[in-house]
Amino acid sequence: MILSMTGYGKAVAELQSGRLTVEIRSVNGKNADISIKTSLFPREHEMELRKLLSDRLRRGSIDLFATLEASAASAVAPIDAALAGEYFRQLECLASAVGVENLVKDNPNLLISTLLQMPDVMSAKRSSQLPEEEWAQALAAVESALDSIEAFRKKEGEVLAADIRSRVATILALEDEVESFEAQRFEAVRERIRKAAEELGIALEPGRFEQEMVYYLEKLDITEEKVRLRQHCRYFLDTLDNEDCPGRKLGFIIQEMGREINTTGSKANHPGIQNAVIRMKDELEKIREQSMNIL
Repeated sequence: MILSMTGYGKAVAELQSGRLTVEIRSVNGKNADISIKTSLFPREHEMELRKLLSDRLRRGSIDLFATLEASAASAVAPIDAALAGEYFRQLECLASAVGVENLVKDNPNLLISTLLQMPDVMSAKRSSQLPEEEWAQALAAVESALDSIEAFRKKEGEVLAADIRSRVATILALEDEVESFEAQRFEAVRERIRKAAEELGIALEPGRFEQEMVYYLEKLDITEEKVRLRQHCRYFLDTLDNEDCPGRKLGFIIQEMGREINTTGSKANHPGIQNAVIRMKDELEKIREQSMNIL
């Protein structure tokens, strides 16, 4: 099964603290490059989280995002009643000292407002992390997001594989096209040498000419390149269909395919073959680009 390294997954969990949204995004990469872009998850669970992402997604540049939409209860800043009581006692002492006891007693709303504005009575500071008791639910949300991104990667992988198979088929068809020009190529080379000799006024002894032609045409022979390219194409498709996480291996096979195509081009000596080689190179480059995204 072919999996793309590009993917996106999302999951939502309802916690006591509020609504937790987990998103995971990945693109192609040589290794598992994991970035946890949230401070919500407890630090002591970071290694556990990284291992989970690495085991499930294996390779790619992976970003995990998490946001919390706080519930009404958790959004309310807590009131420190003990501290407010201590401030009240001090205010009573102050009012008594300056002779305004009645001002305090007759204005309860003003008193409450004053107490709430005293330092640290209402604490707006809430922990940026989820409480430990909610970690299991948060981890389940991460697992759900991973299920989602894996499904996305599988779907993308099917599209990639179909495109790559069609391009390999195109290369094989172009190789057949190269074969169709070979007889023309040999005759064109022979005629070009004969014509050049005539223009130079050189008399070619038939037997010697044929020997030289055989030697020259052997250097231009591309039979081995054709055989090896077809073998590499078959091996590429077999690897694509039957191996788990074949991305790296496909890259090595592509290098070998490119070597045979380049050698064919250097020996072409025929415009039709050169044109076919250029088209094969174009298809191979597109295969290379696509395979870089295969897990």
